[in-house]
Amino acid sequence: MNVQIQQLYTIARKTERRIIGLMSGTSLDGLDVALCRLSGSGPDTTVLLERFATVPYDEELKAEIRTIFAKREIEFEQLCLLNPYIGRLHGQLILDCLALWGLQPADIDIIASHGQTVYHAPKRQHGRAKFPNATLQIGDGDHVAATTGIITISDFRQKHIALGGEGAPLAVYGDYFMFSARGEHRILLNMGGIANFTYLPANQDAGTVFTTDTGPGNTLLDAYARRVLGKPYDEGGQLASRGNVNTELLNALKDNPFFGTSFPKTTGPEVFNTSYVEKAQAASQTTAVAPADLMATLVQFSADTIADAVGQLMQSGESYVVYLSGGGAHNPALTTAIQTLLPNCLFKRTDELGIDGDAKEAVLFAVLANECLVGGTTSFGDRQGVPTVSMGKISFPG
Repeated sequence: MNVQIQQLYTIARKTERRIIGLMSGTSLDGLDVALCRLSGSGPDTTVLLERFATVPYDEELKAEIRTIFAKREIEFEQLCLLNPYIGRLHGQLILDCLALWGLQPADIDIIASHGQTVYHAPKRQHGRAKFPNATLQIGDGDHVAATTGIITISDFRQKHIALGGEGAPLAVYGDYFMFSARGEHRILLNMGGIANFTYLPANQDAGTVFTTDTGPGNTLLDAYARRVLGKPYDEGGQLASRGNVNTELLNALKDNPFFGTSFPKTTGPEVFNTSYVEKAQAASQTTAVAPADLMATLVQFSADTIADAVGQLMQSGESYVVYLSGGGAHNPALTTAIQTLLPNCLFKRTDELGIDGDAKEAVLFAVLANECLVGGTTSFGDRQGVPTVSMGKISFPG
């Protein structure tokens, strides 16, 4: 037997595994690195988050990624060059974290690498009949493995697409395994660049669990913070809090067929970007709206579409607990607006479930890697968008 396959077999047979989960989202803030200790699989999965760090991307790297990010037309050489470059960079950032934590690569069993999404194109969005759902993440797993010397599982979204999903959101799997609890209807609301939530019913029926995108989370807020404030985000929602919602612009922003599409569904900055806002401003004759009013309106846009989506699953007489995570959970203007729209829900942070809300997405990929190794038996029913699937491609260091 190949020695590296033997090593993989040995890891899979261990009672617990140390897995580093990586996540870099559409906000391009940086690389989330979550060192997790996992045992079991499926609903019997237990996760201990041992260490967590977010390593910021420098402005030069952000600029490099933005030349190809969420654009229909790009310089193909740039895409080709960034794929291995980001893989090697992520590998080096892992080594830096391990050194900071007093650990060696030999202490880690597996790396679970999400990569950097550069384009997301579900069929309902691209509308081209002969082509399937599609998505692309760069930061090649072979380069992560070769740089770190650690077996790497990556490119999780492709198997999901191959079996009928849209490649996102994948949180349904990890959220169900980590957070489902009998007797409590839970909504795991993650507000990254794009907002999504997972519904976990109180009866723990995997066949009725689902995850969906709702529309923009922080992507428009961050884009206009960069444009208006010269900062990566509107810290504490301060600018938005000084503004007033422009109803005409808000209605124009919400005029998109995505919001009437059935669950589950996905989207991305390919749709919700500054051009989208400019078109809505032109249509509503609000191009002269003040910066604070624009930011307040964008906050309300995210809040309204999140609350509308969550409200569609709520049944009269039932109580629901919403657990917040992601960068949007730190924006009081956004969280307050959502809570106002969903007054019958109890709001908490995923931190109260034992997982740092900022680490949640990276932990998810550690769980998916664990399933790739030792799981894959939990059925989520025969439903479009939620295939029963084990995801990830395995890269050996040598």
